[in-house]
Amino acid sequence: MSTDTGLGVAAIVVLPLLVAIAVAGSRLASLRHDKGVVTAALRAVLQLAVVGAVVGFALQSTLGALAFIAVMLTVATITSTRRIRATAAVPGQFAFCALAIGASAGVVLLLLLVPGVVPRNPETLLPMGGIIIGGTMNATTLAGRRLLSEYGTRFGEYEAGLSIGLLPPDAFKLVAGPSAGDALLPALDQTRTVGLVTLPGAFVGMVLGGASPTAAAALQLVVLVGLVAAEALAILAVTELLARAPLPDGRTVSA
Repeated sequence: MSTDTGLGVAAIVVLPLLVAIAVAGSRLASLRHDKGVVTAALRAVLQLAVVGAVVGFALQSTLGALAFIAVMLTVATITSTRRIRATAAVPGQFAFCALAIGASAGVVLLLLLVPGVVPRNPETLLPMGGIIIGGTMNATTLAGRRLLSEYGTRFGEYEAGLSIGLLPPDAFKLVAGPSAGDALLPALDQTRTVGLVTLPGAFVGMVLGGASPTAAAALQLVVLVGLVAAEALAILAVTELLARAPLPDGRTVSA
């Protein structure tokens, strides 16, 4: 039996067990994500199967890679919008998420690609775009939810800020702004512990592909710091955008 076949058989056996463990953990901890775990696993299987068939075409040209990145951005925006809306519905939320994710990722990708820090080809553009957009999506979602949750919890303080003459954006950022910093913690911890706790995919892939450990480490460092920069920009953007949005009554915001 070939390695690929063995891996496929093992995955078929182990994956349902992993899903069951995740569902059991969610249920025992009352996380309310039982259905979400199963749905996410099924979607991942279907989406990876489709991507496996499509990505070969996307890698044949820069235009194809850019088109695929546009799809990534659209899905990331929809995902963040839906997650943040579960906390509170804010007018223009889809546009806020698109701007926070797209602009932040775009700035970092341009800084990496235009000077030639990373190769300007579809093989690099596509995975780099996925990494950066995925990071900004997570940061936007976490920051948006934390901001609105904090705003709802401390709505009395927000109103007090308005009563002493603060403008709504200033009162919002004073009360809720610091909580958005939690969204950057995963990227910071990943960067701080790289090589000690985690061996990221870009580093391992380059080494397995024959690159020197030094070259692989240099590229991985650029990716990690770029990810931190992109996520910091996304958090800044979503904070500023929500601060200026017509916010709902804080008493109606879910925790």
